[in-house]
Amino acid sequence: MKKYTLAVVSVLTLLFASCMATKETKNSGGLYGTTWELEYISGPRIAFEGLYPNKKPQLTFDQKETRVYGNNGCNGYSAPYTLKGNSLTFGEAGPTTMMFCEGGGEQEFLKQIKNVTSYTVDKDGKLNLIHKDVPVMRFKKVTKQ
Repeated sequence: MKKYTLAVVSVLTLLFASCMATKETKNSGGLYGTTWELEYISGPRIAFEGLYPNKKPQLTFDQKETRVYGNNGCNGYSAPYTLKGNSLTFGEAGPTTMMFCEGGGEQEFLKQIKNVTSYTVDKDGKLNLIHKDVPVMRFKKVTKQ
């Protein structure tokens, strides 16, 4: 009888643990384990390719460090973030390189990311960064980690 009870408790423990892991994955909405590349930004009246003629901004979320890393279309980018459900905010960007780049997209990226209040990952797997109820930036997955 003790072996049977031990087996049942073991199975229930495994089921409970797997359910918790699934819940945590859903809460992150697929942010982790990939690099995101910007494909749309609202606001500027310059064509997207004109803003980012050489390199498109990219973000990678580090769950353990609660920081986001990447580039802002010109220089390296790193900032803390706060994630609660679908609420997402970014802190001040850390030190970056000081390269001069064409297009002016760097300033637009930094301006828009400071205003982000939430996010969604849509049915096509695109990451939408939202200010209030308006999507201001959209990213596509470019690599899996």
